[in-house]
Amino acid sequence: MSHTDTAADTTGAKAPVEHLDVLIIGAGLSGIGAAYHLQDKFPRRTYAILESRESIGGTWDLFRYPGIRSDSDMYTLGYRFRPWENDKSIADGPAILEYVKDTAAEHGIDRNIRFRHRVVRAEWSTPNACWTIDAERTDTGETVRFTADFLMSCSGYYRYDEGYTPEFPGIDRFAGQVVHPQKWPEDLDYAGKRVVIIGSGATAVTLAPSMAAEAAHVTMLQRSPTYIISMPAKDKLANKLRRHLPTRLAYALTRLKNASVATAIYQLCQRYPEFMKSRIRQLQEKWLPKGYDIDKHFTPRYNPWDQRLCLVPNGDLFRSIRNDEVSIVTDHIDTFTETGITLKSGDELRADVVVTATGLNLLAFGGMTLAVDGRDIDLTETMAYKGMMLSGVPNFAFVIGYTNASWTLKADLVCEYVCRLLAHMDANGFAQCSPERDSAVDEEPFLDFAAGYVLRSVESFPKQGSKAPWRLRMNYFRDLVTLRHGKIVDDAMRFAPVSTC
Repeated sequence: MSHTDTAADTTGAKAPVEHLDVLIIGAGLSGIGAAYHLQDKFPRRTYAILESRESIGGTWDLFRYPGIRSDSDMYTLGYRFRPWENDKSIADGPAILEYVKDTAAEHGIDRNIRFRHRVVRAEWSTPNACWTIDAERTDTGETVRFTADFLMSCSGYYRYDEGYTPEFPGIDRFAGQVVHPQKWPEDLDYAGKRVVIIGSGATAVTLAPSMAAEAAHVTMLQRSPTYIISMPAKDKLANKLRRHLPTRLAYALTRLKNASVATAIYQLCQRYPEFMKSRIRQLQEKWLPKGYDIDKHFTPRYNPWDQRLCLVPNGDLFRSIRNDEVSIVTDHIDTFTETGITLKSGDELRADVVVTATGLNLLAFGGMTLAVDGRDIDLTETMAYKGMMLSGVPNFAFVIGYTNASWTLKADLVCEYVCRLLAHMDANGFAQCSPERDSAVDEEPFLDFAAGYVLRSVESFPKQGSKAPWRLRMNYFRDLVTLRHGKIVDDAMRFAPVSTC
C-alpha cells in the first residue's frame, strides 16, 4: 500500500518519497489501458502514471498535422474493455484522443497522472525488492523520487522531442518553409501554395490528400514506393451488428473479425507474396487512372508486409491522384534550391512548402536508464521475455505493440498478463519475479521489420531469442493463448519471497 518516506536531495535536505505498488510510465493509449486493467483487478493497489508531457494521449496528442488518423481500424486499436462506438472504423486523431481522454476520465484514471514528470532513472534493489525512480519535472527542472514494487513502461518506442530528417544538400538555400509532421506549426498557411511532401509512408499518404484540399498542388516525392491499399472508412458489418446486438457483444465480434482478417492478410503476404502482389496491383489498377505507371510509383522492391502496409480510407489518395490534385514522383533528391528541389534525374520540383515526412526516431523506454543493484543495464545485453519483460530485470514490464496489426491488441494482452503475474505473486507470497535467459537461445534483432525507422535504431534495443518464450511473436492469436491463458510459471521465470521496501 502507499506510504511516504524521505530521501536526501542534493542539498542534504529530506524530501518526501512516495511509495506506490505499481508505477506506470506514459499516459498514452498503453498507459491508460494499463491503469484500467490494474485498478480493475486490484482495486486496493496504489499506482500512479508519470507523463513527461502536459497532457494525456501520447502519440495522438503529439501529432497535429492535417488529416492525422489511425492506420488501423478502431475496433482493434480501441481497448478490449471499452467499445468504440463511433461509426467510422478509420478514425481521425482528434476522435482517438477524445476516446483515450474519455476512458481516463470515466474510470478516474486521470486523477492518478503526474504530468510533466520525465523518468530519467529507475534502479532496482534486490534486498529491498523495490524500484527507486527519479523523474525530472519538465516545468521546474527539479528531481522527484518515487519508489514502487513494480514498474511498467508504456512509453512506446518513438522519440517524442524530434523526428528523423536526413541531411538534405542545400536545404538552407530554400526560401520557402520546411516542416516536419512531428512539429507541425498551428499557423502554417499552405492555401493556394505548391507543397512537396518527402516520404512514402503512412504520414505522407495521409498528408497528401488532406493538404490537397487547400493547396494549389501537392507532390509526394519518394525514393521508393510503398504498398498502399484502400479500406472503407466505415465498417458496414460493425455498424449493422451495433444496431441489432448489445454494444459490447457487437464490439467483441467486430474486434475478432477484424483481427482475424488482418492476421489472414499478413499470413497470405508472408506465404504467398507473388499472389498478394498481383492482387494488390489489380486493386490499384481499378483505383488509379488508366495507364498510370504502377510499376514505378506503387510497386516496392520488397514483398508485401516486409514493411507496414499503408491503408487509405475510401481511396482518398487515389481519388486525389485521379483529380490531378496530387502527383507522385519517384526519384532521388540532388539538392534543394531557392525555389524547390532538383532531382537526380535533372527534373525540378518547385515548392513553397516542403514537408519532411521522412520518419521517426526510436527511443527505448523513453530514454530512461535502468539499473539493478547499482549496475546500469545495457539494453543490448538483455533479451525480451514474451515480448514484454527483460532478462535480468526484476518486476519490470513494457508494452510494445504489433508492427503488423493494431498496437492495442498486444497492449491489452500484456496488461492482462501483468495482472495475472501479480495475482500469482500475491497468492504465493512472492515479492520478486525476473526472467533469466537461457544461454542456449540464439540472439535475434528485437524487431524483425525492414522499415527504415527500425533499421536505424534496432541495434540499441534489447534482443529477442530464437525460440519461445524469448521470441517476439507478431501473431495476435498465438499471443492470445500464451498471454491471456498460458502458464505463469515456466523454466525462464524466477520468483523470490517477500521482503520489505
